[in-house]
Amino acid sequence: MLIQIWHHTRYTYSDPVTLGIHKLYLVPQHRPYFRIEHQKFRVQPHPEGLNFRQDLAGNWYKQCWFTGEWSLLEISGEWIFKLQSFNPFGFILDKSFEDGGWQSPLFQFNYEEKTAFLIPFLQEEERSGFRDFLLENRESSQGLVDFLVRLTQVIYQNWSHEIRHEESIWPAEFTFGQRKGSCRDLALMQMEMLRELGLATRFVSGYAFNPDLEDGHELHAWLEVYLPGAGWVGMDPSLGLFTDHSYIPLATHPDPKRTLPVQGTFSGGNDSQLHTEVQIKLLHK
Repeated sequence: MLIQIWHHTRYTYSDPVTLGIHKLYLVPQHRPYFRIEHQKFRVQPHPEGLNFRQDLAGNWYKQCWFTGEWSLLEISGEWIFKLQSFNPFGFILDKSFEDGGWQSPLFQFNYEEKTAFLIPFLQEEERSGFRDFLLENRESSQGLVDFLVRLTQVIYQNWSHEIRHEESIWPAEFTFGQRKGSCRDLALMQMEMLRELGLATRFVSGYAFNPDLEDGHELHAWLEVYLPGAGWVGMDPSLGLFTDHSYIPLATHPDPKRTLPVQGTFSGGNDSQLHTEVQIKLLHK
């Protein structure tokens, strides 16, 4: 299957500004189920420098810097991807890890020797705001994978998805109480739920392709949970799915703010406005 993605971002400033160093997390992160057949990238004004860099989480991004003063910053990317089928359930879970948490009276999972590496992806402080909700879904599940499938579907069925163009993310407890949220809000909420069980999670931003969906899912956010024996497994609570070849990540990080597509500063000017547009087109089945 061939798909074309076009992503345009435009910042307009009330007065000419000096642009600081920008990090552009608009580099598709490698996955074995897709190949880039064509790509084109443009930044206006033309940067003084533009280089590929890699952050601590392993994400490749483009770092750019500018000279002069500008009233507009435009970033455009175009890609053609060849997608191959990927089964998100094609793994064998480490049974000792699953049994240890599933049979625990506290419903808590433990990574043992992997815990030190996974500390950034785990809960920083103890919470109990989701405990009853999680235990209720555990009672209806047959094992950890079934629980994760059920939880993802329950969020999809009971929380309405809305489009919010501002870059902020609601706190997980607020989203839980509102019973609605953007894809970013729902992903963070499920991350915090799973972290309460001792599971390591990370936030993912990228593109999602589904021709049957309404507009607004193209530039998307979801989450991944680390399961010994399976590695990082993606889940999308906005659509109630485990992620497959229809998902193309741009950045992953335990902190959602670190996955924003454009990260940078400017000085001067009193105001800025952001406009983003993403179009995904099926070229060939």
